[in-house]
Amino acid sequence: MLCRVFNGSAKPIDSGPPVMAEDFLDINGQPINPHGRIYPEEMIQTGISPIDVMNSIARGQKIPIFSAAGLPHNEIAAQICRQAGLVKKSKGVMDYHEDNFAIVFAAMGVNMETARFFKADFEENGSMENVCLFLNLANDPTIERIITPRLALTTAEFLAYQCEKHVLVILTDMSSYAEALREVSAAREEVPGRRGFPGYMYTDLATIYERAGRVEGRNGSITQIPILTMPNDGERRGLTAAGQIYVDRQLHNRQIYPPINVLPSLSRLMKSAIGEGMTRKDHGDVSNQLYACYAIGKDVQAMKAVVGEEALSADDLLYLEFLHKFEKQFIVNQENVKLKRLSLMLPPEEAAGEQDPGPDPARHYGQQLRGETSWASSDFASPPPERSRFGPFSKARIQP
Repeated sequence: MLCRVFNGSAKPIDSGPPVMAEDFLDINGQPINPHGRIYPEEMIQTGISPIDVMNSIARGQKIPIFSAAGLPHNEIAAQICRQAGLVKKSKGVMDYHEDNFAIVFAAMGVNMETARFFKADFEENGSMENVCLFLNLANDPTIERIITPRLALTTAEFLAYQCEKHVLVILTDMSSYAEALREVSAAREEVPGRRGFPGYMYTDLATIYERAGRVEGRNGSITQIPILTMPNDGERRGLTAAGQIYVDRQLHNRQIYPPINVLPSLSRLMKSAIGEGMTRKDHGDVSNQLYACYAIGKDVQAMKAVVGEEALSADDLLYLEFLHKFEKQFIVNQENVKLKRLSLMLPPEEAAGEQDPGPDPARHYGQQLRGETSWASSDFASPPPERSRFGPFSKARIQP
């Protein structure tokens, strides 16, 4: 099934030979005993800095990407397929080997241009070797769109539980699946719910999302990243317990790629996927500092729109500069494994308020960083702010 392209009915469309069945499985899946589930641990890296550093994904987790029409969620999905892989835990452990990792990609209700984009992107970048691609076009039968994600998840379950691979399943676009479900429900003359969707839609979606996870006695795992495009830029608050990735239109309009807004984004299982022995000892500290400084920078940006830049204090200008560097360098930068640039971007521990500054960057990154982390360097024009009991906006507050 790997390195092959199928339509929404699992028929090969890549001019290859027919697939010889090794086993026959129900596409609705088998019920998993909740007591037999294993808590998701260990990280899957995507190569996207806002996700890997600040919203790390654990093996066996399900975390959706909330987007809207006109946003580059297809490009983000293709980039994840190109760069995704397992994180090496320690020496002598072969669990991180690329042969133990596979991707199942299911596109539902896409047009011909998007289908060609996915297929050409995977083939040109060499990522097709570990990818099983399902393409359901917009002109295909509606009922085929209903079974496409179930076919993809059945393939993932076979690879994970019988071949013992760690499988990443990307489902795009689940909004097209919901519209197909509404169309089938209307044809059956069922009582509609809100916006015409059937009342059992959330139950039906649960039969898809709950197939992610890890099971006792099996070394494989299934990680889900469903992508949803909300109509008319509707409410995109996360509804799943595991978190969400938020694609922001304002960042996209400013030509920042990938336009992922880290403030509304969340990965609740990140704590079990990072840390010493899995990623880095200071991973959590760096993430918390980035969140704190970026949130303060957004507040300063809102204050600047009201009072002007001349009324801002030196501390405020420092956070504003950090905000610009975060969006222009960190979000766009994909070399996030070494985290060296993060240590250079972070304000000193005095500027982080009551946040825990974490370990000494110079001790962790080497002695050569002691001179580079100085805020008197040419990279930063503002001097380090003075510590004050009134907080980072103390000067702006006490001025008449």
